Amino acid sequence: MGMLQEFKEFAVKGNMIDMAVGIIIGGAFGTIVKSLVEDVIMPPIGLALGGVDFSNIKIPLKAAADGKEAVAMNIGTFFNNVISFLIIAWAVFMLVKAINTLKKKFEKEQAAAPAEPSSTDKLLMEIRDALKR
Repeated sequence: MGMLQEFKEFAVKGNMIDMAVGIIIGGAFGTIVKSLVEDVIMPPIGLALGGVDFSNIKIPLKAAADGKEAVAMNIGTFFNNVISFLIIAWAVFMLVKAINTLKKKFEKEQAAAPAEPSSTDKLLMEIRDALKR
């Protein structure tokens, strides 16, 4: 029963829920970026290069024969995936950069605020003031 309780505590921790939300949003973001690359970015690039459809660019390795499919390297699909990766990497970089900037600003504000003296320090100040009198 101890393991079940331990798992329950793990499952309801805030970090796990935050991670799950991040994974779900990341998956949706990946789908959006894939559509952006395939449906918005690549068609004008292909048009500018003479009507090339990048998803159909292949390097044939073996022609189709005897009812077997052709073997080919799908370079166009790879190119689309590289562009998708670069867009996602850039977005994650900008997000991390924004978070780090906010974190530094918060730390600077915390450092600028004077720290409240501890109870021991207060007691020592009272003793010092009493001795001065």
